[in-house]
Amino acid sequence: MPLVSPFTTHPLVDGRQSDRAMLVRRGVQRLLTEMRFATLPELSLASGRRADIIAMSPSGEFWIVEIKTSIADFRVDRKWPDYRRHCDRLFFATHAGVPADIFPEECGLILSDGFGAHMLREAPEHRLAGATRKALTLKFAHAAASRLLMAEWAAGGEAI
Repeated sequence: MPLVSPFTTHPLVDGRQSDRAMLVRRGVQRLLTEMRFATLPELSLASGRRADIIAMSPSGEFWIVEIKTSIADFRVDRKWPDYRRHCDRLFFATHAGVPADIFPEECGLILSDGFGAHMLREAPEHRLAGATRKALTLKFAHAAASRLLMAEWAAGGEAI
């Protein structure tokens, strides 16, 4: 066992998210897992933006879920339309303390309580171009494999 590790105690949590955002994220990830989606939090996209959650369906469709934990959090964020270039459907996710009517109708809406989530509104489809889908699929797979290896090492697995 090495004396110094390049990984934090929890390699899949980077500390940028509030406790409330982490609860919303957990509920959304549970919902998407029940729907047979593979999910990755905090994935950097080709545009330089970072998706709060990106999910890939069994058929290869990509959804991005942008987490908002307050009215102010939503109002100061004007970058969310950029996420459309990186997904087939775009959703917002929040908790019961945030009014649902502040979120744009052209996006889906998910309500999370930290233990689960419920889709309040489906997101309209806007299909990715083939080349974009391929690049995103490769990025998703690479990030997932890298995170799995980090988690294995953090759990005391043998280093290669």
